[in-house]
Amino acid sequence: MKRQIPILLVLVFGLFMVFQYFVPHESSEWIYEYLLDWITIIGVFALVLGIWSLFRVNYDKLRQHKPDRGYSVVLLISLFATICFGFLAKVDGSWGLHFSTTEGLQSYMYRHAYEYVIRPIQSTIFSLLAFFIASAAYRAFRARNVLATLLLAAALILMLRFNPYLGPLGDYVSNAANWLLNVPNLAAKRAIVIGIGLGMVATALKVILGIERSYMGKG
Repeated sequence: MKRQIPILLVLVFGLFMVFQYFVPHESSEWIYEYLLDWITIIGVFALVLGIWSLFRVNYDKLRQHKPDRGYSVVLLISLFATICFGFLAKVDGSWGLHFSTTEGLQSYMYRHAYEYVIRPIQSTIFSLLAFFIASAAYRAFRARNVLATLLLAAALILMLRFNPYLGPLGDYVSNAANWLLNVPNLAAKRAIVIGIGLGMVATALKVILGIERSYMGKG
């Protein structure tokens, strides 16, 4: 029963969602909105479970004296500090709990942690990604065969369209870049989107019919 009941629930609610989408009715829409509220509630419990799992994993590393336990110390301190910053705020000269309020979001510690810690870290990560992207582009754009040569030519045209020193060639380069974006690029993007949609439908059918059971912890 531990496996049959979840599979039965997924089957019933999955078929209901399909039915509600293709046969809209006032009653089915009410049930649909009610189920969406449950998604929010389940998400809150999943958040608590995720925080507890994160704490247990890193606490076990500290308890077992793992070599990389220093990262766990930094992570746990940052976790609890951020939680405290999100709850505590100083309003009218006194500290208090202001969770999910305007005063809480404007908390001095919360805003400074975001502005001077999180945002610089994000900028650093994206700056490093730029070097990795440049390295990957260099390897991909080497004209070793016909396809790589076409890719290199398309990339050069798209980059040159922003060059203000091309003179009379600027219009030709701009037209070629627009054609590349609107014809082969858009066709490839639509093919990818259609492929993703078909893959999502196939995966949903496998989950509804009980073929895909990895969400229960076993494939």
